[in-house]
Amino acid sequence: MSAPAPSTLAIVDAEPLPRQEEVLTDAALAFVAELHRQFTPRRNELLARRGERRAEIARTSTLDFLPETAAVRADDSWKVAPAPAALSDRRVEITGPTDRKMTINALNSGAKVWLADFEDASAPTWENVVLGQLNLTDAYERRIDFTDPKSGKSYALKAADELATVVMRPRGWHLEERHLQLDGVSVPGALVDFGLYFFHNAQRLIDLGKGPYFYLPKTESHLEARLWNDIFVFAQDYVGVPQGTVRATVLIETITAAYEMEEILYELRDHASGLNAGRWDYLFSIVKNFRDGGAKFVLPDRNAVTMTAPFMRAYTELLVRTCHKRGAHAIGGMAAFIPSRRDAEVNKVAFEKVKADKDREAADGFDGSWVAHPDLVPIALASFDAVLGEKPNQKDRLREDVSVAAGDLIAIDTLDAKPTYDGLRNAVAVGIRYIEAWLRGLGAVAIFNLMEDAATAEISRSQIWQWINADVVFENGEHATAELARKVAAEELAAIREEIGEETFTAGKWQQAHDLLLQVSLDQDYADFLTLPAYEQLR
Repeated sequence: MSAPAPSTLAIVDAEPLPRQEEVLTDAALAFVAELHRQFTPRRNELLARRGERRAEIARTSTLDFLPETAAVRADDSWKVAPAPAALSDRRVEITGPTDRKMTINALNSGAKVWLADFEDASAPTWENVVLGQLNLTDAYERRIDFTDPKSGKSYALKAADELATVVMRPRGWHLEERHLQLDGVSVPGALVDFGLYFFHNAQRLIDLGKGPYFYLPKTESHLEARLWNDIFVFAQDYVGVPQGTVRATVLIETITAAYEMEEILYELRDHASGLNAGRWDYLFSIVKNFRDGGAKFVLPDRNAVTMTAPFMRAYTELLVRTCHKRGAHAIGGMAAFIPSRRDAEVNKVAFEKVKADKDREAADGFDGSWVAHPDLVPIALASFDAVLGEKPNQKDRLREDVSVAAGDLIAIDTLDAKPTYDGLRNAVAVGIRYIEAWLRGLGAVAIFNLMEDAATAEISRSQIWQWINADVVFENGEHATAELARKVAAEELAAIREEIGEETFTAGKWQQAHDLLLQVSLDQDYADFLTLPAYEQLR
């Protein structure tokens, strides 16, 4: 008697989309189903392990480099695989979601790399998940164009040799894709995003002289990197491309991962191409993990925590040293400024800040950095050109002068800045505005001349939560309380209603966003990710 055929993925509660049959083919869905069968149980174990580690930090209020992996750190003989030609020069990377217009503009931007984002810059509506995949395939096939319905302006791709190399970012391990289920169980969003993209494009990208390259978000340990490595090995065998074709850059955007950078590179060494130093998610992770740690872990206003803060400097310098010791690229943080079309003075001040930031990264040994807008590409390019010249990177700068102790990474109390009332007001204002847009399906949102993504909302709500629970007293004498947060949120909602008018306000999701921000900012049970309750409301 032959074995029963394995169950197939079911598409659940989803309106049909134009051309979805090109993405959701039987063969592609069979691949995603196999990834789910093979790897979701381990993913679930690793998510449970995150909770155990968090409980340990709550008990001890400290972190250290892992004693059980000391041999990996001490062994100077291993390196990551050499970078493929398409990823050797990464001096400027632009980030953004995979809608049709952004796909064209990012590829045309003059940046070396485009982080094509299915994660923090993309609200995971079914439409964004499926049509984002379609847009990338259309771009590789050069059958993509776009005409703006408002302006009538048309967009088309430049010549192939002028386009950015795509590095795709799937969702983090914590999110499910409720529209794809196997035997009634939702498939992890990460496996959906990775699986559909890899299945359709791995060979296509090899034929273009590139490959399936990925950014891995929200990684918390080397065991999570090991899971990804095993997925890559399985996927390459499954579709019949050579082992080592995949390349992955890991975002070091959690405090626990900062203590395991070498181990993360080691686990992925045949597929690793670098590490990236973020800011908002990293700070969010510090608040989340050390939220019981008392006054010494209370962060000031987010804008007061620059990359020159001692504990942030320890993190970025350790990252550069770790990457270059192991032959990997070190990629710097985001310049999120959105140029104003009306205020040249605002632009001048912001461009100077961006230049100073990118000059510092290039001088510190980073091989490249991120920008959120095409107008910032030339500024970042100039900073790295000045240091790199004709060289593709500076991995030969080993930064052996850098020495970072375990305590340096969590020395939050080395900052002089304190939380302010204006900081609270800004966290509420940005949080409501971002969540409202996210609930409408937008993940990258221009707010107060900055391009914000989900990490912004996470640090905003985390700071409100932390300040209230630490009973912070602001400079005006007011205590951070739930009542004060509610009062500020009500004032902010009223100001938005006044600013945009009743009709636009009613058509949006403003009250819903206000309520959700207060829920995740005031609940005693701190939600691991804002996007988990938000996803329940995303339609």
